[in-house]
Amino acid sequence: MLHEVKFTSFNERDTVFGWVYVPACEPEGIIQLIHGFGEHSRRYFHMINAFMEAGYIVAADDHVGHGKTAVENDRWGDWGDKGFETMMEDEKKLHDLVCGMYPDLPYFMFGHSMGSFIARQYIAKYGEDLDGVTICGTTGEWPGLDQNIEMLKKLDEEGKQDPSLAGQLIGWMFARIPEGVKLGNEWICDDPYVQKDHAEDPFDAFTKPTSTKAWLYFNQMMKDITGIEWAKKVPVDLPIYNIAGDQDPVGQYGTGVYQCANWLADTGHDVTTVLYSGFRHEIHNYEVLRGSVEQGILDFFDECLYES
Repeated sequence: MLHEVKFTSFNERDTVFGWVYVPACEPEGIIQLIHGFGEHSRRYFHMINAFMEAGYIVAADDHVGHGKTAVENDRWGDWGDKGFETMMEDEKKLHDLVCGMYPDLPYFMFGHSMGSFIARQYIAKYGEDLDGVTICGTTGEWPGLDQNIEMLKKLDEEGKQDPSLAGQLIGWMFARIPEGVKLGNEWICDDPYVQKDHAEDPFDAFTKPTSTKAWLYFNQMMKDITGIEWAKKVPVDLPIYNIAGDQDPVGQYGTGVYQCANWLADTGHDVTTVLYSGFRHEIHNYEVLRGSVEQGILDFFDECLYES
């Protein structure tokens, strides 16, 4: 069974569109799936199906400025003007909506890339909502963060939109692309079919500009989830599964992934980290790997169920 749901964004302007996928069996629990920057939740159909086959309800939305939410509101790459917690607060709204539909079930969260950053914000503020969380394709300290924020604040105050910002802010992700850059998304995966699918997807915001204010909010969000002070806000009894490819530039080829894990470990958290050798950012989209990635997530959530 599939429910399409919608609710007013935290930005008080947009209507967020989401979906609740329900298996035809007694559910084990609920997994809220949070997609990444420039994409949309239906890029996770394979994973959603795997979770449903395992007996989980799956809830997912398209963020403001992304996917169907962007299409219906005619606002691509624009997060509104209510601050860097907008997407995280929207995920709280989705959580509460789904709990109203299916109460009293164990509740888990999976976030990939920017979705992992949003999930990290979420667990620092609303971690008591969850029985376990998987962060996929995350990182530690974002390069040039303080300088980026100051530059973007100035541009935003001046009302300037600069199409070169994407290159300035995330161009470093192309440092290790031996086959060369053609589509501009090679850092996500070295499978040309995945690259082509991503580049030609009409619901992706990949080819559309992101506003200066949205870039500012993105960098402020990264600042908010950086360091020991962030980790201290996360409930110490929340199980955390931290996964990535060791050739993922977002995770700085493993360094940032382990930096995040160490912030959590140093503050007493139970965090399990798995790096998949030889794979880039979208470990869940490699045909040869996605089944193992999905099973690892399910094994982790099942273990959380067993221990609860």
